[in-house]
Formats: sequence, structure tokens, C-alpha cells
Amino acid sequence: MSKEKSTAPRLPPRLSPEEVVAKKQAREERDALVRGVSSIHEMRDAIKLAARDLPAISEVPRLGLLDAAAFRARAAHGLPFLTSGLVKRWPLTSLTPQTLRERYSHLQVRARVGDYINTAFAPDRAMQDMSMLEYLELADSGRHDLPPYLGNLELRELNSLCHWPTWFDKMGPPRFWIGPAGTVTPLHCDYDDNIFAQIWGTKRIFLSPPHHDEFLYPREANAILFGSPFDPEAPDFAQFPLARQATMIEVIVHPGDMLYVPAGWYHQVRALTFSLSSNRWARALPLALR
Repeated sequence: MSKEKSTAPRLPPRLSPEEVVAKKQAREERDALVRGVSSIHEMRDAIKLAARDLPAISEVPRLGLLDAAAFRARAAHGLPFLTSGLVKRWPLTSLTPQTLRERYSHLQVRARVGDYINTAFAPDRAMQDMSMLEYLELADSGRHDLPPYLGNLELRELNSLCHWPTWFDKMGPPRFWIGPAGTVTPLHCDYDDNIFAQIWGTKRIFLSPPHHDEFLYPREANAILFGSPFDPEAPDFAQFPLARQATMIEVIVHPGDMLYVPAGWYHQVRALTFSLSSNRWARALPLALR
């Protein structure tokens, strides 16, 4: 008599401490090669050192439409800024959230459900696979205190309706962020230059310069991504007293805005209305270090 095959999922083999270190080192070497630097650690230190010479700002300047040369010249200053006039030309901006139900309900997505803020930079973040329609219905149900969020997704069907500028020599694939008011990406920094396009809706973003990480209790997720437990929207200075010294700059991004976030700048993002955003990270030496 034949034995029934087990249907239980096969877990990946547990890595030894030595293998974990080797895997981390291999990733950092790949990251350094892609960005044209000898060491990601040295790149991070250089970004923070350069930021100490930045002028203090209290607001993010708003500029008009920029060509590649003008963008790079401005970005070389190492400060964030907003541009307008480009995103509004994208076909995607002329559509509405109802389009997600009518045209893209079949798309398979991975939703952040549950306490995805406190697990934001952990390997076991609460995630669920579902269709776009199932996600929209879950978000509309109001069953969760923290609204479920579609974040950091590659959605080629939506990106075909976007026309990204060639401001960087190399960029990673576009990522999409979809969700109702109240969805949050907690405070963190990426050590890559970032352009963030607001397509539908409005978001509030807090920004803090790279060298203020010493006040923000950073936790490494990987060599180019660090999270912070500090919440600038509900500051707990009793638990995080050093955060009093961190500069926080608030900016509201509206439909059609594109925000440049220089490498190493901390940012926290909250949707104020139902929102569709997309971003791309550069995969090269940050412009502020050139």
C-alpha cells in the first residue's frame, strides 16, 4: 500500500550563525557593486558626514518642472524638494480609485494587515496574499484599527500608465503604495536617492536629515534600510529623549507632486485620504556624494 504524500509546507533549512553572517556579507557586497562603492558602510558614513554641512531648513521648497540637468544640480545640494508638472501628464492620474475595481480587480497583491507598523522592519511582518478586489473590500470593511495597506509592490499594469523621468543613470523598478486614509509607513531611511510620485490623494510626510539618526534610535533592517521606533506624529520623549534634538520637517504631498528624498533622509508617510503613490530608488552613488 502506498503512503500518502505529506501536504505540509516544507520549511527552509535553518542557517547556522556563520551562514547568516556570510549571507549578509554577500548581500552587502552586491549592494556596493550596484552602487559603485567599495563599502556600503563607508557610503552610509559619508552621507551622514556630508549632511552635517547642510543648511537647516524648516520647509520643503516647491519647484516647477525640471529637466534632468536641473534636477541633478538641485539634488546635489543634498536637500529634499518637491517638483510639479510631470506626474499630472501620466495617463494614470486621469483615472480614479474606482478603476482599481473595474480594470484591476484580478491583480494578485500582498497586503499588510494587522500591526504592520511595529513589525515594519522585521522578517515576520503580517502579510496576506489576495486579489485587488479582496483587498479593496477588506479596506472598506473597517475591521482593522490600522487600515490594511498595499505597499512596495511592483504592479506593471499600473506602471504602463506612468512615464518616469530619466533623472538617474540607474533606477530600481517602480513600486506602488495603495490604501485608505490612515495607512502608515513608519519612520525609516533608505540609503538610496528616492523619487516619490503622488498620483491620487494626499499624504503627510515627516523628514529628518541623515546625521540626526543619532537621535532616532535606528535599527538595521539591512545595510541600506534602517527603521526608527520614534513616531513624530505621537512623540514619546519619555521613552526616546534624544529625539527632542531631531529636526522634523513636515510636508504635504498633493496629487501631481513628486518629492525627492535624498539618500539617508528619514521619512514617515501617512495617507490623509485614499491614496495611490509610486516611487523609484536610484541604484547608484547618491547625488549628494558626487
